[in-house]
Amino acid sequence: MRRYLILLLVAAIASAAAFAAGLRTITLDVEKMYCAACPLTVRVALEKVPGVDSAKVDYKTKRAVVVFDPAKTSPQALTAATANAGYPSAVRQGQ
Repeated sequence: MRRYLILLLVAAIASAAAFAAGLRTITLDVEKMYCAACPLTVRVALEKVPGVDSAKVDYKTKRAVVVFDPAKTSPQALTAATANAGYPSAVRQGQ
């Protein structure tokens, strides 16, 4: 529960910063994360995408919160990056 609250807080702070800079925040549901090292691989893959400002990946919830510049990248590019790294993802519903 504590980890979930921290993830929500990080997402809220990232959203506030992103709004100020014209950035967008998106949450991805990431499949196939089975060990504690998996989030590192997903984060690195996301951060390599041009236009990504930050990526926070949580193993427990199997989610990634990504702050990006929509003028430089898209949700499709983000999900492609995770899939290419071996971790298929989808945009969380309700975004």
